[in-house]
Amino acid sequence: MADPEMFAGLYDRHAAGLHRYVARRLGDNSLADDIVGETFLIAFRQRGRYSSDQREARPWLYGIAANLVGKHRRTELRAYRALARTGVDPVTESHADAVDGQVTAQSLRSPLAAGLHRLNEGDRHVLLLIAWADFSYQEVAAALGIPLGTVRSRLNRARKKMRVALVDIDPTPTSQSEEDGHA
Repeated sequence: MADPEMFAGLYDRHAAGLHRYVARRLGDNSLADDIVGETFLIAFRQRGRYSSDQREARPWLYGIAANLVGKHRRTELRAYRALARTGVDPVTESHADAVDGQVTAQSLRSPLAAGLHRLNEGDRHVLLLIAWADFSYQEVAAALGIPLGTVRSRLNRARKKMRVALVDIDPTPTSQSEEDGHA
């Protein structure tokens, strides 16, 4: 399989079937095009690792594709969790909304950093893995090697401390006319 010319034959034999499989998994032909293309790109790059003892490359290719489908699903689920948590859809958010968000974020930066600094290291790790990396509780437990109950208690403690640190902050943006009393 080390010969690139032989790899073209592999593509000819398996691309159509692999595309059908991925399209059925994802329900989207254009996304299936991307996944199949990436599958063969990965396979081509890793062709030196392919064991010539295997009679058929098909399971190897489908395994790569299955991993990519899983990665896509996890990315999609993280996006849905972020949307549910923030209410902000980055695809549909207007430029004005983005600017308002940036201004609000700027005003929160200093108290937020101070609050994070006051957290103990364990609580901070849990909070940031959930808030910034979109990890589930189970993923945090696995990443930090701690029990699920510890994740829950650390997150609860961190949230309480952050609420106290940000108690005087009103994160809702105000327009200039509201500030001038013309609301």
